[in-house]
Amino acid sequence: MGEAAASVLSESGEEKREIWIKHYSSSHRILLVGEGDFSFSACLARTFVSAKNMIATSYDNLDKLLEKHWTATTHLDDLKSLGCTLLHGINVKDMHEDSFLKAQRFDRIVFNFPHAGHHLRLRETYGLVILTHKKLLCDFFSSARCLLSENGEIHVSHRDDHPYNNWDITGSAKERGLILKEMVEFQKEDYPGYENKRGGDTRSNETFPLGNRSFTFKFSLSKDL
Repeated sequence: MGEAAASVLSESGEEKREIWIKHYSSSHRILLVGEGDFSFSACLARTFVSAKNMIATSYDNLDKLLEKHWTATTHLDDLKSLGCTLLHGINVKDMHEDSFLKAQRFDRIVFNFPHAGHHLRLRETYGLVILTHKKLLCDFFSSARCLLSENGEIHVSHRDDHPYNNWDITGSAKERGLILKEMVEFQKEDYPGYENKRGGDTRSNETFPLGNRSFTFKFSLSKDL
């Protein structure tokens, strides 16, 4: 699952064990947003054996979250026991204005498979639906960049096939002063226990197909701004 360990010096000068899983380290200050059943956050926390470096958030309040994702209970319990800060009712469009988050800066901000919800019977190929998703991403990038540390990265995992590639994720990021550093293939198997839950209220505790072209897009602040 891409886990590795190394020794680093803490701020006090003491040696401590640094643990990696894919792109994420126990030494990173990590913000996870738009979590479904919190299985991704829980995977990182269990790997790190501590979640004191993590803040994990959901768009829904806790009651609504558990109504939609009843599988979240175990993951939330594990995150709490490992010291993760949990926040509910956080909208990625204006999270930089949250009274707690606005004072924080993060090395990694993670948004896995963003989705603006379903529009009645409209399919994902409809122009209105695509525009709604693009606006979500634009607003997210505007807010996330305010919470990023100088050398931090914003990671968005996303399908890059039709119709999802019409969301123009790299263009939306560029408009908000972010540059694409790298895009790497997303393999669900790299994150044991992670279940990618559907967006919106329709069959919300089910997973959705990731297809053959899912990637993690890594963005950083443009040095030109």
